[in-house]
Amino acid sequence: MLSLDVRTEVWPIAGRFTIARGSKTEAHLLYVRLSDGHHSGHGEAVPYARYGETMEASVAAIEAVRPEIAAGVTPEALMSLMPAGAARNAVDCALWDLRAKQTGVRAFAAAGLEIFKPLKTAYTLSLDTPEAMGEQAALNARRPTLKLKIGGPDDLRRVEAVRAHAPNPHLIVDANEGLGLDDLKALAPELHRLGVVLIEQPLKAGEDHALAGYRCPVPLCADESLHTRDTLDHCAALYDAVNIKLDKTGGLTEALLLKKAAQDKGLKIMVGCMVATSLSMAPAMLLAQGADFIDLDGALLLAKDREPGLGTIGSILEPPEPALWG
Repeated sequence: MLSLDVRTEVWPIAGRFTIARGSKTEAHLLYVRLSDGHHSGHGEAVPYARYGETMEASVAAIEAVRPEIAAGVTPEALMSLMPAGAARNAVDCALWDLRAKQTGVRAFAAAGLEIFKPLKTAYTLSLDTPEAMGEQAALNARRPTLKLKIGGPDDLRRVEAVRAHAPNPHLIVDANEGLGLDDLKALAPELHRLGVVLIEQPLKAGEDHALAGYRCPVPLCADESLHTRDTLDHCAALYDAVNIKLDKTGGLTEALLLKKAAQDKGLKIMVGCMVATSLSMAPAMLLAQGADFIDLDGALLLAKDREPGLGTIGSILEPPEPALWG
């Protein structure tokens, strides 16, 4: 039998994190610990109101299947036991970690990888005035990739300000469903001119069918529209890339299957995250091995991180030590 501990945590964000849907100064995290009395596995997730999730409901969802978890449910069986989402993600990642510690086989090896490489992550610039975003770009101009949050009438000025202050990094633009089709059609050629390499989720998830037949000069990436393999066919018909996040897939188990299925359809892979600690980034780093776009800066946006955390040098993330995860 396994013991199961579930708790909620609040971690301060460095400053304010703003996207098209709103701002926050704290990251509210769901933490799960599983123990067999000798070894412990840990998982973390971020319930997200955009997907109808609350912290209370996520805790309740785990408590509802406590007997099955305590009896030693496998990650594969968990996918039938719980729906995709943050609650299942926290449990799934804790199961992967526990299995690694019990067997002495690192999680990346169990996933079929020969090595676990360091990764270069994009660094996110929060939505703000063009001037403020330009200033943030100047401070981060040596990073390889900057990701800009947009969503408003000054979007072109925002991107121009960032490019003026950071001429070398690759630029990813993330609208978080904040644009209409006409907005996108007007903005996309200018973004192409400014060297933007990817546009994330320009339209609302329920309205992105309007992208059918549109040839955007900048590759488009599904985020809010993609959750599990059930939504992949829809996204493959409209987008060039998909952003896979563990909180959407409900854990690493489904995420690995989704990544393979998306690659089989010829889609580019982005692995993203919510604002969270290194415990959330660690399993996502496993998923991100070989990905085309990597956005795992969640812990870099916090005022402090979990100990031990991921080793970082600028935008380079070092593979997690077993004491952290996997």
